[in-house]
Amino acid sequence: MKIRLVNNGVFIPVDDIQQALTPPAEGFYWIDADVDDLAVLQPLFMMHDLAVEDCLSDEEQRPKIEIYESHYFIVINSIRFDDEEIFLRAVNLFLGRHFIISVTKQKVSELRTLKPILWEQEVSTPDRLLYLLVDLIVDNYFTVGDRIEARIEKLEEDILMHTKKSHLNEIIGLRSEILWLKKVLGPQKEVINTLNKKDLRLIDDQLQKYFSDIYENAVKISETFETYRDLMGNLREAYQSSIANRANEIMRVFTAITTVFMPLTVITGIYGMNFEFMPELHWKYSYFVVIGLMVTLGLSMFFIFRKKDWI
Repeated sequence: MKIRLVNNGVFIPVDDIQQALTPPAEGFYWIDADVDDLAVLQPLFMMHDLAVEDCLSDEEQRPKIEIYESHYFIVINSIRFDDEEIFLRAVNLFLGRHFIISVTKQKVSELRTLKPILWEQEVSTPDRLLYLLVDLIVDNYFTVGDRIEARIEKLEEDILMHTKKSHLNEIIGLRSEILWLKKVLGPQKEVINTLNKKDLRLIDDQLQKYFSDIYENAVKISETFETYRDLMGNLREAYQSSIANRANEIMRVFTAITTVFMPLTVITGIYGMNFEFMPELHWKYSYFVVIGLMVTLGLSMFFIFRKKDWI
């Protein structure tokens, strides 16, 4: 657990948690904690039992905002994409009048990125920190969206150039991730809309208006992932068409080869009947003539098929 007094973007480490219970003369306290620290923090900051239970739960938490007498409890999901799977990491926030407590189970990159921004913008209020953190988290969805789009384009190119059976598994896996993520974006969008429109006494009225910009970005992200879902459907159709075309190409080649050998089979069949009275059997050059005829006939049919682009 790290306790900092933040004033005009300047961080002052605090060793005694009791100091954070009293509002400072200037600035606010930012407590960056993990779930194990909740046992100490809950009685000191009067955290509601249900909020603490949500933080400790192993189940995936739905983004939400809950309003209690002395603080707000906000859950928002940070996103991460490792080119194979999409991960969401819950950021649990307790917003008070003179403090903000962030509780996470895993490391969240936005919390590290936030520190220089606080210094640059000379932040001195916890609601301002909340706004900047939510803005960073939502902006990161655009970054992940760009990487997913690049993945879709690469997959489409691979399918068109050389279709493999493994491509179908990639399509199904990525489409499932996108569908799952889109379901999560709905409640997250509503949380941001609540921060934008609802009368919240712990958030400055002027600052609250800025959440509308974040909400617009959240709507764009939701629409973007809706587009990605449609693209994955088109990609699956392209895969199936490519497989069908490949099968047709193979069948066309086999058919052409069979057609070339059919007249040759007729000729060999005739001269393989072993009749005693066949004029050509006792001719000196009959073997060479028949072989020459077969070669000429086969090559002629081959070049005709090539000219018509059948093989």
